[in-house]
Amino acid sequence: MIRENLKEVQDKLLQAQEISCRKDGSVLLVAVSKTKPVSDLQEAYRAGVRDFGENKVQELCDKYDQLPKDIRWHMIGHLQRNKVKYLIGKTALIHSVDSLRLAEEISRQSIKKGIVTDILIEINCAEEESKFGVSFQEAEPLIRQIAQLPAVLVKGLMTVAPNTDDPEENRKYFRQMKQLSVDIARKNIDNVSMDVLSMGMTNDYMTAVEEGSSCVRVGTGIFGMRRLADLE
Repeated sequence: MIRENLKEVQDKLLQAQEISCRKDGSVLLVAVSKTKPVSDLQEAYRAGVRDFGENKVQELCDKYDQLPKDIRWHMIGHLQRNKVKYLIGKTALIHSVDSLRLAEEISRQSIKKGIVTDILIEINCAEEESKFGVSFQEAEPLIRQIAQLPAVLVKGLMTVAPNTDDPEENRKYFRQMKQLSVDIARKNIDNVSMDVLSMGMTNDYMTAVEEGSSCVRVGTGIFGMRRLADLE
């Protein structure tokens, strides 16, 4: 089931890349495995998935210990400063940095481990009260502050668009995100690149890719709906 779902998502990604005249393989697919048992991740791994996304630090760390070490783990959920120390050294990318204080803690813990941690700045594209992230206007000043921290590299932007049945409703937000990414890239800020634009989930990833996403985060589309037992 997971293998078949994965193939369908990959085929749709190729379609979206063709529509937007982009190279095949220019979009990274992160399999969002939050609440999923290790057996599901093992099945996805056997089908070729190497990038997995988790929302909670404890769950990521538990799975990190149980699964192959060539997996690239993505922290995509809200990150509390007191949990950073458990995460550093385990992630390929932290998608959800939305404050200087959080970035400072990532920097401190990265220095202790002697590594450099790649991060994305989370943008609240629709300024929803229920979601984390900074506004479009706050993004550049925050990035300039974080760029001065040691052992942290800003690799791009991330957003969680509004939950909607019609992906066209989110096209404007994806377009604004792409423009913000381009604008910041033009500033040539030291220690900052805009290589990654993480946007698009199961319901809207094709639209996101058409508007410039380089990384989509798909959970339900690969693993299926979460069972009630997973939510308890």
